[in-house]
Amino acid sequence: MFPAFLFDLDGTLVDSVYQHVLAWRDALEAAGFPLAVWRIHRRIGMSGGLFVNALARETGRSLSAEETARMQQLHREAFRRYSDQVRPLPGARELLGYLAQARVPHAIATSGFRESAERSLKHLGLGADVPVVTRDQVAHAKPDPDLFLAAAERLGVEIGDSVVVGDSIWDLLAARRARALGVGLLSGGYGEEELERAGAYRVYQDPADLLAHLDEVGVRGE
Repeated sequence: MFPAFLFDLDGTLVDSVYQHVLAWRDALEAAGFPLAVWRIHRRIGMSGGLFVNALARETGRSLSAEETARMQQLHREAFRRYSDQVRPLPGARELLGYLAQARVPHAIATSGFRESAERSLKHLGLGADVPVVTRDQVAHAKPDPDLFLAAAERLGVEIGDSVVVGDSIWDLLAARRARALGVGLLSGGYGEEELERAGAYRVYQDPADLLAHLDEVGVRGE
């Protein structure tokens, strides 16, 4: 029996992390809240609300719920301008195609809202039967486990029989809280040691590298 695979999207299957970083930079500057891009990158993968609150805490500012919601909207608008630059990561389409052919259950769980996610999903050639869970469908996003729990439920599998694949520490913390195994990818900009400390039991370069080593995570060919 194969494990189910629950994938993050940005930085895991599509090369979109830095487009999101730039979109957040634009949104924060428009809101009078300029920050260095490295600080922004360290929080990519969290839900938008937690992201804004964490950055506000780092800079000693207090934000109202209305200000937080406004920044999230500014980010979605800014990401539209960068979304044409998004591409699938090496091996992403091939990995998903192999899992579909081998009948390995898999789903996508992203902290992004449906509107932003759809702009990236179009690059992956997903089958209509692959569940996609977005931020607007759960109460809490990463590092809470809700997205991955919902994805496992949509697949009809136990979360303990699932492997979460993500590129950020927030993905792997959410995987640990869900009690799923975590696999880290370096394609989002986090380092191997960071991902391992957050709970990854294997770390690969990108989807192509994971595809070449699927036997290490429980998927064996005939």
